[in-house]
Amino acid sequence: MATFFLPGFGGLFQVSVLLINSIAILSEDRFLARIGWGSSQQAEPSFGSGMQDNASVKAKMINLINSVRTLMRIPLILLNLLIIVWAIAFG
Repeated sequence: MATFFLPGFGGLFQVSVLLINSIAILSEDRFLARIGWGSSQQAEPSFGSGMQDNASVKAKMINLINSVRTLMRIPLILLNLLIIVWAIAFG
């Protein structure tokens, strides 16, 4: 019986890509804004205020979600294609 997930580091790689995919597809309008996690709810630091080390966990999670959605778009496409080609080629 062939499984999609590879044992060892391959499985860990695929699981991490799936988790990043799940973060990347969250819709800000449909989901995040409704639960109060939209980027508009987060206060932007103004000039001279500097970075705040005491930012809440919620603000850090909003920053993480926005960063993943912005920076990982192209790499996720390539990683997903690599996983699809690997799964087709080697079962």
